Amino acid sequence: MSTLSVPTKQTAAAHSRPATEKKQTSSAFKRRLPLLPALIFVLAVTQLPFLLTVFYSFQSYNLVRPGSQHFVGLDNYIDVFTDTTFLGALLNTVVLTVVCVLFSLLIGLGLAILLDRKFLGRGIVRTLLITPFLILPAAGALLWKTTMFDPTYGLLHFVFGTDVDWLSKFPLASVMAQVIWQWTPFMTLLILAGLQSQSKEVLEAASVDGASRWRTFASITLPHLSRFLQLATLLGAIYIVNSFDAIFLMTQGGPGTASTNLPYYIYQRAFEGFDIGQSSAMGVVTVILTMIVATFALRLMFRTFSVDGGVK
Repeated sequence: MSTLSVPTKQTAAAHSRPATEKKQTSSAFKRRLPLLPALIFVLAVTQLPFLLTVFYSFQSYNLVRPGSQHFVGLDNYIDVFTDTTFLGALLNTVVLTVVCVLFSLLIGLGLAILLDRKFLGRGIVRTLLITPFLILPAAGALLWKTTMFDPTYGLLHFVFGTDVDWLSKFPLASVMAQVIWQWTPFMTLLILAGLQSQSKEVLEAASVDGASRWRTFASITLPHLSRFLQLATLLGAIYIVNSFDAIFLMTQGGPGTASTNLPYYIYQRAFEGFDIGQSSAMGVVTVILTMIVATFALRLMFRTFSVDGGVK
């Protein structure tokens, strides 16, 4: 009897598995069903416009020539990569992104180390340092244009006593200064979170062993902050590469194209030149380049997380 009962139990368990899996699938679908409207909304406002942009990138479509729209294949992309202005805007975008992310990280790291110490009024200082990030980018750009770089009434004119028109002589550097000021608080917050998550026992053990502050920072703190620094670099690069407000309001891409980056040049081609075909091709190229950089950075960051977490 015992020999016959074993197959009977196994058969019942085998029959119950599909029912259990079906019930789990149904339960998971019911939990995710309320998210369906949000998913549809995200697809409608992000993916559909991008697909339309890809479609227009293969068309010769200029708004000042109604009825002239026709398929041109890869001609728009060929024109994009042979356009010296586009290549100059690409170089400006790379320089702007790298310099702003690097300086924002360095200044943010220094401020985070200072804010990690206890001192009188630390809460007020933290609030004041975060304030630039809470200001709208357009408002911040206008603030720097009128109160900092004005050759007659600006603070730089008052401090240095010169009548230098900073936005004309140093357009890209002026934009970089504003963007660094805007994004340094963000870097500071991320790095400060990393510093406060550090184990105090490890730091105390290093102090007991006679390690200097610099040795402790280089051997313990900095490796611990590596994932936070990588995350800050990734997020900062994704947002800064799309900078438009500062350039549009401070320099208008000039003098000439000295401070023109990819988003502003695409804006010029689409809304000033009315060339929808070429501007769409530029937009697609910019998205692809951004995705390549973001994918590389994400893989590097996830690899770091896996190594630190012991995952092989």
